[in-house]
Amino acid sequence: MVDFSTIEYLKNGNQKQILAYEILTQNNILDNIAEFDPVLVGTIPINIDIENSDLDIICYWKNKTDFKTKIQAVFGNEKEFKIRETQIDDQETVIANFRIDPFEIEIFGQNIPTKNQNGYKHMLIENQILASKGENFRLEIIKLKQKGYKTEPAFGLLLGLKNDPYLELLNYKIDSYT
Repeated sequence: MVDFSTIEYLKNGNQKQILAYEILTQNNILDNIAEFDPVLVGTIPINIDIENSDLDIICYWKNKTDFKTKIQAVFGNEKEFKIRETQIDDQETVIANFRIDPFEIEIFGQNIPTKNQNGYKHMLIENQILASKGENFRLEIIKLKQKGYKTEPAFGLLLGLKNDPYLELLNYKIDSYT
């Protein structure tokens, strides 16, 4: 089982994962925001990324203003930096985007411990599904993503989920479908 709480596993991954590791470590991305318990999530850690996939980093803030101030101070001078506030699943959310070539990096912060956030839960479940379904399934997910599908809807389509794939994946039980 992969320990996604650190990025050490990326060192032994595919070319893009190794590059992601190098970019994140050389630029101290996670170290600079360590107090917010950052975790890399999304498609690159589980090897279903496509050409323009970004590095998604989720964070846990207790004080939104402190979080925004720190993100602005640390990353505000990066290429294409922008930061915004929004509501996602009735949760106050801060999202910052910037670019450190060749990646776009998204920092996603909520007042929810990172391992309790849906982005983390989705990645763990998707990783288990990929392990149980095999290489052809992984390649089909990538094909759908290349056609413009977001990750969870792509899983929903291939798994035959009927309703909201973001919600259904959280309750997906691998054993009952294998």
